Order: sequence, then structure tokens, then C-alpha cells
Amino acid sequence: MSNHAISFESTGIGVAPEGWTVTLTGSGDPKWTVESDDTAPSKSKVLKQSGRATYPLLLKNDTSIKDGFVEIKFKAIAGSQDRAAGIVWRAKDANNYYVTRANALEDNVVLYKTVNGVRSALDIVGRKGGYGTDVKVPADTWHSLRIDFRGSRFSVSFNGKQLFEVEDSTFADAGRVGLWTKADSVTLFDEVTYGEAK
Repeated sequence: MSNHAISFESTGIGVAPEGWTVTLTGSGDPKWTVESDDTAPSKSKVLKQSGRATYPLLLKNDTSIKDGFVEIKFKAIAGSQDRAAGIVWRAKDANNYYVTRANALEDNVVLYKTVNGVRSALDIVGRKGGYGTDVKVPADTWHSLRIDFRGSRFSVSFNGKQLFEVEDSTFADAGRVGLWTKADSVTLFDEVTYGEAK
């Protein structure tokens, strides 16, 4: 497993990080910038999404991973419609990808597929129906979210604890990894780690 760890420390303040593509699903005006933050797990800088869009999206340019993992640290700081932080994987483009996200307004973690721009929640293995897993996601607190994906099986972990697994084969090929928020979420990200399973 070759791991890559990104902490945004080398990026200038107020600009999007190099090597990533700022995009969105739907409409709106996403705004991804690197900012100073004394609470940053890495040291002094974080990545902030403060624009408004249906789904703000940030894709890592040079990634093409079929089986592997992505882990992030995030802090939800504002948003009246939504306070979400998500991980994207196997992205073909801004309208086709998997995403798992934690939401500090709803206190849950859900895994979705977005197909041709339309998002739908996926059933948890061993359970019919329902909507993700309820778990406390306090705002203004750093949390970790992780996805492990191999074949058609995906495992979601939150703050080091595995929450659930999903089985789906919509996107079977390698794709880009990325970060995601929703609506008016203002969310901080740090310590993005990803790698391929060998």
C-alpha cells in the first residue's frame, strides 16, 4: 500500500490547493481555499469550503484508484441547510462517483452513489432500507472519516470505529478521489490520506 498524505501546509493562503480541480455537481459557486487555522491537526493550515452549490466538489488530479482507502480529518463550522463533509472515490467526473459523508446537522453518516448528477443513498449490508447510520457529529470539533473500498465492498469508519459496509457495483473501474460538501456547508478539511490496496 503506497500512501499519500496531504496537509496543505505548502499552499498559499486564500487559494485553492495545487493539483486539485475545483468543480461541483449541480449548480452554484463552490469556493475551496487554504486558510490559517490554529486548531489544524496538521499544524497551521486547513482546506476550507465556503461557497454555496448543490454539491461542491474537489477532485485530486493525479489519482486513479480502483481498490484502496481515503481518510480525512474534518470540522463542520457553519451551515443552516447542511453541515456536511464527504469523501469521493472512483470518480469518473463531477457527475459520476461514490461519496460517503458525515453531517453535523443530521448527526449521521451516509454512503451514496451519484449517477449523471443524481445522488441516491445505498443500502447498508445486512439491513433493508433506512438512511445511513445515526452517529453524533458535533460541529466545531475535528473528526476523522474513512472509506475502504475493494471490489464492490465499501467500509465506512468514523473516528476510528467501523460504522457499516455497503455492496455496490455501479462504478467498478479506477477513478479519482476527492472531497465533497453540500449546499451552504462551511467545512474545514485537513490531513487527507489515500492509497491503493496492493
